[in-house]
Amino acid sequence: MDIRRVQMTGGSSLVVTLPKEWTTAMQVRKNDPVGIVAQPDGTLMITARVSGDPAPQTKELDVSSCTNPAFLFRSLIGCYIAGYSAITVLSKTRLPPFVRTVVRDFTQMTIGQEVTEESETSVRIKDLLSPSELPFESTLKRMFVVVCSMHEDAVTAVEKRDAGLAGEVIGRDRDIDRLQWLIARQTNMVMKDANLAKKMGASPGEASSVAAVARILERIGDHAVRIARNAVVLADHPVDPETVRRLRAASAFSLGVLDHAIASFFTRDMRLANRAIEEVRQAEVLSEAIHTAALSLPAGPAVALGYVAESVRRLGEYSGDIAETVINHAVEAKG
Repeated sequence: MDIRRVQMTGGSSLVVTLPKEWTTAMQVRKNDPVGIVAQPDGTLMITARVSGDPAPQTKELDVSSCTNPAFLFRSLIGCYIAGYSAITVLSKTRLPPFVRTVVRDFTQMTIGQEVTEESETSVRIKDLLSPSELPFESTLKRMFVVVCSMHEDAVTAVEKRDAGLAGEVIGRDRDIDRLQWLIARQTNMVMKDANLAKKMGASPGEASSVAAVARILERIGDHAVRIARNAVVLADHPVDPETVRRLRAASAFSLGVLDHAIASFFTRDMRLANRAIEEVRQAEVLSEAIHTAALSLPAGPAVALGYVAESVRRLGEYSGDIAETVINHAVEAKG
């Protein structure tokens, strides 16, 4: 740490000199404006960028020796989440056909990414979305609505033996992934740029909590997909009405726990969060009753129904995890 003494000038103003190494690196000269941002912990951040816009970051991916489309796709997602504003995929020779296919899939699976330049040996992808255009709260609320809809439709697919509806649920998982990646990207950008954090109205700690909840919602979405896949198996094996009734009851109760947990997150209501945590045990009991009912079925449908019951139970438990995040964050905020 560079320690500097506070000095007085003009009889009343307190000043601190800036480190020469920093001013040289940032190209700050006499009479240039600098931004000063007060942090929640009482520290001050000084920045040479006063526009409030994140500094553009670019990344190059050399695919000259790449033969694995899945690896390339994961690398692009990693660049996206890291917050790069432009990504160039290049090769020493002509780009293999699969590269352009992966790039197209990447731009369709992410929000704001578009191909802006293309040649035989390179493709440039640019982020056309300002991070502040999609606030954390609205994105998280959208995730919550989609996840609830997926879960409800997946259970309906089991009840109605509707393989088509189950397929629609599986397809909607892409929407959840896109939103979760966006929140992860914005969180990383907020962590690196206090100006952006102020512009989005979220401290790094708040952004971290949003990212944690988004990750849990993404996992709940995965379990809705799991229910839908097992609904396809159960489509050829009727489930007795009493078991369906128990499944509906357990599903509705677990969704209620999730609703309480998400509501407590947005209102920072510790009592409501605690209520959600205490409700998790009842969700587990209701799910266990479905497991017991599955034992009377033939092996194939019994296993499928068991997976469904497990996913309903996980919905309740993940909701409890969200509520615990609320309490932890609220306690920290209150000091």
